[in-house]
Amino acid sequence: MLASILASGLAMGAVYALTAMAYNTMFAASRVMSFTTGQLGMLGGVFGSLLVLRFHMPVAVGLILAIAGCAAIGVLTERVAVRPVLAKLDQHLYVLSTLALAMAIQQLAAIFWGTEPRPFPRLLGTAVGGVFDERFWLPLMACVAVIGGLEYLYRGTLLGRAFLAVAEDSEAARALGLPERRLRVASYALAGGIGGIAGFFGGELMLAYFGNGSMLSFYGFIPVALGGLGNNRGAIIGGLALGLLQQAANFALGGVFASCAVFAVFIAALLAVPGGMFRGIAARRV
Repeated sequence: MLASILASGLAMGAVYALTAMAYNTMFAASRVMSFTTGQLGMLGGVFGSLLVLRFHMPVAVGLILAIAGCAAIGVLTERVAVRPVLAKLDQHLYVLSTLALAMAIQQLAAIFWGTEPRPFPRLLGTAVGGVFDERFWLPLMACVAVIGGLEYLYRGTLLGRAFLAVAEDSEAARALGLPERRLRVASYALAGGIGGIAGFFGGELMLAYFGNGSMLSFYGFIPVALGGLGNNRGAIIGGLALGLLQQAANFALGGVFASCAVFAVFIAALLAVPGGMFRGIAARRV
């Protein structure tokens, strides 16, 4: 039982951590928490099942097209739900605009894809079962790959440093001549790709289901709150911890009681450390 809890908990935790990193990537570029993030994960699973199972595409091609599709939805989010709001005085309207777009995406998925969970393809076709099954370790490997890719992007490339400059102070970055709007669009495309990876590699666990969007929007936000807004390392730790806690509660309590236990721990953690358990105090020169 312990091995099953660890395997399933870490796998789901990796999916939550990827969703949290998508949240942080969007927030860093615009200071907007986009509620379409969970829908990107849902679409990653739907696109993967559609392309690989229905259209019989190779897994690698399906993965690339699914990521590209989710990146396009990320750009659409910035253009339709975020950019008009940033031009207004009351920028908190993004709560309504991104939530409305998220609901529209979910309803369109229900109309064109269906409301029943549909199977997701075996990505590698390995016959190993139990806790060593690919559905448990593929999300972890995807999470590790994304972490490594983001670290290289932010620390080793000029584009990544431009992203960090916009995240730190968009007005100062604009004054230095950086294309702030284009960088924001690129960040939303990057976040869409991360969300697509979460849904694609978590598809064997969650199946291709339109309802995954709401679930990922909520459970993907918890690691952001626990780890500190904008802190990807905290989001990773928070996501893995959430996955383990959720699966342990499912085994011990099951059903509604497991969700109540997760919510209780989440609320207690926020009451104890409102800014997030891994959020450091940043010194800023003025």
